[in-house]
Amino acid sequence: MRRTKIGLAFVASLLPALTTGLPAFAEEPSTAEQTIDVMNKLFGKHPGLRANHAKGVVAEGSFTPSPEGAKLSKASLFQGPPVPVTIRFSDATGVPTIADGAANANPHGMALKFKLADGSEMDVVVNALKYFPVATGEEFRDLLRAAAESGPDAAHPTALERFAASHPAAATAGKTAKTPSSFARQTYNGVNAFIFVDKDGKRQPFRFRFVPADGEEILTPEEAAKRGPNYLMDEIGPRIAREPARFRVLAQLAEPGDPTNDATKPWPDDRKTVDLGTLTVTKAVADSATAEKALLFMPNALTDGIEVSDDPLIDARVQAYAVSFSRRSQ
Repeated sequence: MRRTKIGLAFVASLLPALTTGLPAFAEEPSTAEQTIDVMNKLFGKHPGLRANHAKGVVAEGSFTPSPEGAKLSKASLFQGPPVPVTIRFSDATGVPTIADGAANANPHGMALKFKLADGSEMDVVVNALKYFPVATGEEFRDLLRAAAESGPDAAHPTALERFAASHPAAATAGKTAKTPSSFARQTYNGVNAFIFVDKDGKRQPFRFRFVPADGEEILTPEEAAKRGPNYLMDEIGPRIAREPARFRVLAQLAEPGDPTNDATKPWPDDRKTVDLGTLTVTKAVADSATAEKALLFMPNALTDGIEVSDDPLIDARVQAYAVSFSRRSQ
C-alpha cells in the first residue's frame, strides 16, 4: 500500500473549512465570575449596584500623616501634607434595601480612595471583621455556594454546616463584627496583609486598622432592631456636618513567623501597632447614589512604598470587584 505524507501546514490550511459550523466550546467561568454569579443568586440582581455591599453612602475627608509612617514606608502618603480622601461606608450583602441594624448587614465596610500629591490614587478596603472566614477566592466561592444551598428547608447537616465543620474560621469570623450606633463609631480592620517598604528597602508586613477617635459604640441586637432601617445611612451626614468624624489609622506590624498569606489567622493582640496618622471625615457628598456608581476600590491599587503580600485573597478580591464593576456598569 502506498503511503502519502501530509505536511502539518497542509492540515492547518484545512482547519477553517473543517471546523466551520461546529459549535464553539465556552470557556469555564473564572472563580471571580462564579463568585459574583452565586452572590447574584443569594441576593438577587440589582442593576447598577454592587454584587456585595450594595447599600452604602459616600463621604469626603482628608488624611493627615504622622511622623511614624514615614519611618516605615517611603510612600508619599506619609511624607507630605494632608491629602483628600473619598470614603464609602456600607452594609454587607448585595441587598440594597437591607436594614442597617440587621444581623446580615454585618460586617459593615469602609472603602477609601486617597488622592495623592502626584495625581495618582491609592485604595484601602477594610471592614469590621477581625479576620476573614476563608483564605482563598475558591474557598469564598464555595462558602457562598454552601450558603445558597442551605435554605430553611435544607436537610441537616446543611451544606453550610458541613463547610463550617471543615473551615473553622467560617463558623466564627462573622461573630467578630457587631452593629454600631454610627459608621463613625466602628473599628474597621484590614484582614489582608500588605508590605511597607522604606527608603532603604527594608520590608515590614502589616495590616491596617481604623479606630474611631470617639471610641467604638456597639448596639445590642435588641437595640439595633429598634433603629430605623436606614439609621446608619441617615445619621452619618448630619453627624459630620456638626463635627468631623476622626479615625486613628493604625498599622499592626507582623513579627517573624506571623502568617501573611492567610486572612483567617489574626495576629496576636500584643503585636506592635504604629499610628500612621488621622483620617478626618468632613462631609457627605451631595448625590451619594450617583457618586458611588463611578467608584471602584481595588485592594491592589497602591503606591510606591506599599506592596501586596503573598495573601492570595487580595488578588481574588481584585478579580471579583472587577467582575462586579463591569456588570453594574452595563
